[in-house]
Amino acid sequence: MPAVKNPYEVLGVAKSATDDEIKKAYRKLARKYHPDRNPGDSGAEERFKEVQGAYSTLSDPQKRREYDSGGGIFGGGFAGGGGFDPGAFRGGVGDIISDLFNRGGPAGGGAQRSAGERGRDLETDVHVSFEQAMEGAQVPVSVAVAAPCPTCHGTGAKPGTVPKVCSRCHGRGVEAESQGLFSISQPCRLCGGTGTEITDPCATCSGSGVTRQVKRYRVNIPGGVKDGSRVRLAGKGEPGRRGGPPGDLYVVTRVTDSDLFRRKGDNLEVEVPVTIPEAIRGATIEVPTLNGTKRIRVPPGTQHGTVQRLRGEGPPRLGGKGRGDIHYRLAIDVPRTLSSEQREVVDELATVIDDNPRENLLKGSGS
Repeated sequence: MPAVKNPYEVLGVAKSATDDEIKKAYRKLARKYHPDRNPGDSGAEERFKEVQGAYSTLSDPQKRREYDSGGGIFGGGFAGGGGFDPGAFRGGVGDIISDLFNRGGPAGGGAQRSAGERGRDLETDVHVSFEQAMEGAQVPVSVAVAAPCPTCHGTGAKPGTVPKVCSRCHGRGVEAESQGLFSISQPCRLCGGTGTEITDPCATCSGSGVTRQVKRYRVNIPGGVKDGSRVRLAGKGEPGRRGGPPGDLYVVTRVTDSDLFRRKGDNLEVEVPVTIPEAIRGATIEVPTLNGTKRIRVPPGTQHGTVQRLRGEGPPRLGGKGRGDIHYRLAIDVPRTLSSEQREVVDELATVIDDNPRENLLKGSGS
């Protein structure tokens, strides 16, 4: 168990110090070691707890008399950094913290400030070309967000002034409403749960503490995104209220259509014209891919609408699960006009191929 520390030594005051001297020393050290001014510094946090514990003892006349008489510090002792709960103190410490950091009043009485609220999520569109959607790209994005007011630094109060402790909830941020045998706590109707009132509001933000500002980011768009895909930027949304975490920013991709490829789920589709001789005799033809061209085989007797597939040549699948395919839909190209020579050849072909493809269709029709 950590050694009990002398509260006079912790605050750096003499045993004969007056109440005002003790309070002045506490204010100075509390400002210096407060966690908000030393984010991530565990040493400062422990020192802050020690300072609070020392002041809790010396600001209470009865506790101070007991300590001075050699009785130690009652109620569990004052051990540096040992399980101190600021909410357990009544009166003095909570009041001074409120004055120092403008967070609303006393911690006593079992009151509890309403919890911090997570900031709102935001959404914005970004336009990318088909090629960028296939390969991935880094693109700029601008979004308007609510940010701490640059004039009052988020306090909502006119520079040079500070918010006052809420006169309705006395800084607790919540108020109780009697419902018969029960009492329901809810955010204070006057201060909205902040625990403070602003009597002289900032002219820039009209007392809200926030202004709309344009934030600019560069977003990594992964290869394989579709039209309407959402890319999440964690913590880039609206800031939270009362110490709550910020929301997220969702960037929605708007993908420009390709002249060649159509998106079909995880795959791409291309319509490839083939000639009548190629469809009849079969052929090897060249087709487009995302990275140039490749050759595919058209088998003899290919029908209109037949699909050939190149595996793994399509867009990347999101999540790193390989790539999709490219489907080539073969469309038999029928000439709209024929030369006299072509007509003779077609007539000759018609006499050689004497099959009627509609024979089965017409059976049983009564004709």
